[in-house]
Amino acid sequence: MIPWVQLDSARTPDGAQELRLKRRGDEFSIMLGTNELMNSRLSGSEEALAKLSCELIAGHKEPRILIGGLGMGFTLRAALAALDRDAAVTVAELVPAVVAWARGAMAGIFDGCLDDPRVTIREADVGQLIRAEAAAWDAILLDVDNGPEGIVYKGNDSLYSAAGLAAAHAALKPGGVLAVWSQGPDGGFTRRLKQAGFIVEEINARARVKLGARHVIWIAAKGR
Repeated sequence: MIPWVQLDSARTPDGAQELRLKRRGDEFSIMLGTNELMNSRLSGSEEALAKLSCELIAGHKEPRILIGGLGMGFTLRAALAALDRDAAVTVAELVPAVVAWARGAMAGIFDGCLDDPRVTIREADVGQLIRAEAAAWDAILLDVDNGPEGIVYKGNDSLYSAAGLAAAHAALKPGGVLAVWSQGPDGGFTRRLKQAGFIVEEINARARVKLGARHVIWIAAKGR
């Protein structure tokens, strides 16, 4: 068995926890303490997050997409594959080290997608970008925690609150979509999405094609 090797570490924005980048052969893992946030061999549900969202905005001209969380780039790559050349994708990542890992040790996984002319990387809080402008985005994709709770950074709790969901609703263009990735179901979050005015569909997606854990994706559409 090839042992895991730690390549780097970084503190979360509040300094309370440590993210660690590890590698075993050609496999990568990003850990938060003893909790694995993502693994390079498990990308199915993150890719589904992007594909499902892009399908719903397929008729939008020059769509603007906001992705919360760079991670290992699974959501970003899938979005780019599904979108036309007139799209613009902004990725908000709070931890600068994650961007450095994407351009360094994990560059092979990203396969040049950060250099796609449609992509802008913002080292910023996705919540701030959501609140910055009304009717700005065709789709907002959130994959910043393991569910609708601020695990990586407690400040993310506001994203999933009633006020945060109202802000996301306001930030979307008519017919836009908010998509949220989660490790598991959360009935309270589903109710909050509906109360915020979204038309909600809860979808199960495998971590790997036909294999692995079942994750949850909320597809929350804003009416036209």
